[in-house]
Amino acid sequence: MATEHDFPQAESIEPGDGRTVVVGLSGGVDSSVAALLLKQRGWRVVGMFMKNWEDDDDEEYCSSRQDLIDVMSIADHLGIDVEVVNFAKEYKERVFAEFLREYAAGRTPNPDVLCNSEIKFRAFLDHALTLGAEKIATGHYAGVRTDPAGSGRVQLLKAEDASKDQSYFLHRLNQAQLSKTLFPLASIYKREVRKIAAAAGLHVAVKKDSTGICFIGERPFKEFLMRYLPPHPGEIRALDDERVLGTHDGMTYHTIGQRKGLHIGGRKDGKGAASGEHEAWFVAAKDIARNILYVVQGHDHPALLRHDLKIDQLSWVAGEAPHPAWVYTAKTRYRQDDAACAISQIDGERCTLDFAEAQWAVTPGQSAVLYESRVCLGGGIIV
Repeated sequence: MATEHDFPQAESIEPGDGRTVVVGLSGGVDSSVAALLLKQRGWRVVGMFMKNWEDDDDEEYCSSRQDLIDVMSIADHLGIDVEVVNFAKEYKERVFAEFLREYAAGRTPNPDVLCNSEIKFRAFLDHALTLGAEKIATGHYAGVRTDPAGSGRVQLLKAEDASKDQSYFLHRLNQAQLSKTLFPLASIYKREVRKIAAAAGLHVAVKKDSTGICFIGERPFKEFLMRYLPPHPGEIRALDDERVLGTHDGMTYHTIGQRKGLHIGGRKDGKGAASGEHEAWFVAAKDIARNILYVVQGHDHPALLRHDLKIDQLSWVAGEAPHPAWVYTAKTRYRQDDAACAISQIDGERCTLDFAEAQWAVTPGQSAVLYESRVCLGGGIIV
């Protein structure tokens, strides 16, 4: 049995003392090790497998069938019960519908952020509580703690493994959700997670991590989107001089900073080699009203750089906005280095962020997430 092994990493996890924790099991190594470590710390572990997508759930692109097989195998190995729940209706109404609305409006949403706040830490949490759970847990790389300053609030923290930190995707979680959540992998590096799984005899120790948006899987993104949002062709123009360079299939299929898939490579600007005539083209702006996609040449073109941005749909982990006069750091996209910034103003559900250094390809629809050292403060949607 896997629980016979003694893994010192479990010592940093809150002891269970026989209490019930429901763990979201995905069939991957991270959630499997999370369940293993919680059981070792004395929690009564119940697994839950969430089915969030049913449309065209086939073997070519969707791995849910194999994932469920892996979950059942892991549960048997750990000696825990598993419940399979179907949140496809909730997912379609709360996440996918918003995903399509944002793309139809010419923006680039991040459905993982909404999935966490609406499904994994709302529908899942609500269902887990009906099972008598004291806590829920996932295999996310993030941390949670009570504010050491004594405010009594719960804080969301970056993971110890900075290369895997997922706090960006969790920034919309509130106090009620976080107070019921455990993140067993908060202080563990990914390489150690795989070693723990291997030592415990879990076959998913070498399973490849899932990538991409859960309902799209590994399929071509544009191909998927075209099934729901039909093409609407228009011109591609150079932002600097309004030259028509080509045509696009629709604003929906392009995002700020995009380089590939424009099919205008090799265009020359007619001003000589010194002007950068062979530099790549990047999407710099969208004129939604005229259906024109604007592009610029060169990764560091001024049109791709922004010192300030506005965000709305604000969500603060503490339940209130941070102090506007202090200096924080922020990410305007996942896997971006933290950048120093200040909040210049907060106006209801909108605020302005001013950055010390220009940010590249700031994209409407993506999340801008603020941090104070390791503490994730929350954020909003770039407008």
